[in-house]
Amino acid sequence: MPVIKILPHPEYCPQGASVQAEAGTSICEALLEHDIEVEHACEMSCACTTCHVVVREGFASLNEMDESEADLLDRAWGLEPNSRLSCQAIVAQQDLVVEIPKYSINHAKEEH
Repeated sequence: MPVIKILPHPEYCPQGASVQAEAGTSICEALLEHDIEVEHACEMSCACTTCHVVVREGFASLNEMDESEADLLDRAWGLEPNSRLSCQAIVAQQDLVVEIPKYSINHAKEEH
């Protein structure tokens, strides 16, 4: 079973983590199954960018990005060449290293 290594994030995963994921599941589903509460404001329907992650290793093993995901990623904060929406990035057989960006476009989460 592939392993997803999550780099430390001050809110979601302060110590970093490694989780096993079934091939065919999304990165978002795998993180949520292991109590890493990555944002997913649209309930994983590819309608927002709150689940944006940067895949530091294993990017080429993921499924191809479709046009809807590419269009949404253009709106994500901190976009990088290896950015994906974690709800759309499907784990294959290769291990991954994932970084959850520090900032999100989720305005509902902002503390005022």
